[in-house]
Amino acid sequence: MADAILLNNVTPEGLTETILNGVQAKLDHLKKELQPQEPDEWLTRKETAKLLKISLVCLHDWSNKGILKAYKVGNRTYFNRKEINAILFNSNR
Repeated sequence: MADAILLNNVTPEGLTETILNGVQAKLDHLKKELQPQEPDEWLTRKETAKLLKISLVCLHDWSNKGILKAYKVGNRTYFNRKEINAILFNSNR
């Protein structure tokens, strides 16, 4: 009797629905977890200035003041698109 499971006050339809709901919830969780992450988009100084509608001098000043974080790769400077969007979103509040 160790292999038997006794269910009281449960209809077959209710049991089926409960199992399906549990499986669906787990599948939804796994689907969210396994979705590919968006790669970071890196913008050049020129692209960033154009996006923000500011001059390169202003962009340089903002970078020096810590308003925007610049990332250096060799002699090139890049800005993270997600960080720019976050700053724009927070400044509208």
